[in-house]
Amino acid sequence: MSRPTSASPPTFWQLITEARTQYSRNFHLSWLGFWTASCRGSPSRLSSRAVKSDLKLSTAKLVRNSNIVSLCSTLLVRLIVGPLVDRYGPRKVMAGLLVLGAIPSGLAGTISNASGLYVVRFFIGILGGTFVPCQAWTSAFFDKRVVGRANAIAGGWGNSGGGFTFIIMLAVYDRLIRDGLAKHVAWRASFAIVPVPVLLTVAALTLIFGTDHPNGKWEDRFARPSPSFQEDANVIEDSSSAGNASSNLKDVEAGERGRRRLPVSPANPDAAGVVTSSVDVAVNQPVTMAVVKETTLSPLTWLPSFAYLTTFGFELAVDANLSNVLFSMYQSKTFGQTKAGYIAAIYGLLNVFSRAFGGYFGDMIYRRYGVPGKKYLTLALGVVQGIMSIALGVYIDSRSDPSLAVVIVIFVILALFNEAGNGANFSLVPHCNPNSNGLMTGIVGALGNLGGVFFALIFRMQPKPYGKAFWISGVVAIVVNFLLIPIRVPRT
Repeated sequence: MSRPTSASPPTFWQLITEARTQYSRNFHLSWLGFWTASCRGSPSRLSSRAVKSDLKLSTAKLVRNSNIVSLCSTLLVRLIVGPLVDRYGPRKVMAGLLVLGAIPSGLAGTISNASGLYVVRFFIGILGGTFVPCQAWTSAFFDKRVVGRANAIAGGWGNSGGGFTFIIMLAVYDRLIRDGLAKHVAWRASFAIVPVPVLLTVAALTLIFGTDHPNGKWEDRFARPSPSFQEDANVIEDSSSAGNASSNLKDVEAGERGRRRLPVSPANPDAAGVVTSSVDVAVNQPVTMAVVKETTLSPLTWLPSFAYLTTFGFELAVDANLSNVLFSMYQSKTFGQTKAGYIAAIYGLLNVFSRAFGGYFGDMIYRRYGVPGKKYLTLALGVVQGIMSIALGVYIDSRSDPSLAVVIVIFVILALFNEAGNGANFSLVPHCNPNSNGLMTGIVGALGNLGGVFFALIFRMQPKPYGKAFWISGVVAIVVNFLLIPIRVPRT
């Protein structure tokens, strides 16, 4: 890519759509790796059609218990993966997780009882750790002016894989049945045909075409730009130019590969007298016990972590339970488990744009209000999510025969705010402990999974038709997000 000029810097969309740039390649590899890893939920997504009937398992054992096992596994993996990203870089960690996750995915067809299901789901949960290198990768390549939309789009597109997985796996299963395979064989063959080859292929693409860092190799990330490559614009005050400014613009001409064009912001001046924020010059530091202690004790760690617990945690629980909630409420000759599953898949598919909007609005608000604007956007979306969840729960409980159309409308609106909250959250995360981005991302991601376990238990303990589970979840989301308001964040 030729040297960008201050008069016409490339926009974010130009960077990610120009195939010749490392920004485009790494951005698309980041979300594709996370998207591919969504096959980790496949055993439960074939529930009543195959796995449940073949293994003679109850819905509780198949869906709810196995999902909790998988969430706990992913929680642990994300805590471990965060420091690994800071040490080895997101590209290598992403590829490693995809290869490791392919092994239990291929063994899913060997399940013969509930214990085997739990073991396989636990190890398939390794794939959930891909979220950490996905977000750390985009954070390394895009700076504070556009990191919100970069993280949100990568996370949203990747997370939508949950919805696509349900559709793809059912389509493959149905095709195998039409080709004459018994149900007992067809669902097992589906795992060998779809997840394993895709996981290994994407892992290979990541290693071949991806790059560790804008500076080149991960160990070269400490290279500093010269003052001549600074941009002369204030990110908070100059909103007219911030919209088209890309972050981490690199000069790859004349052997200057990897030099970063840093935006100017009103924080601390560096040695050259140029004012920059800590995010501008942040570099992932190897994790030590001192770093872990400082990060875990920082309120800036727990602000996005607990907010993410209420948003992403709730989304995980809904993804796992919505199909069975709808089926239990409307089951009939014309409304079976498959139809309920397809409707429930809408929730995950909305991530394609709803999570991206959260990150985009985070970037927009940042131009005028700085990091506090991102904080209040994140918390506000969490509160509105809670209100909509209460509305859905109260509507279900107050009707003996709730309208399917009304339920769908409410949960779609709920999904938009819920997933936008996830996007806004990871617009905020890069500003919190930026020198430990991998560790920080791992902690926030792990708390999201802890929230998934917490909200899944709420659904697990509530009787049909689950209206109470929705409004209890809504109350929790509202209370937690209000309690986070006093935590202060940096200006830039």
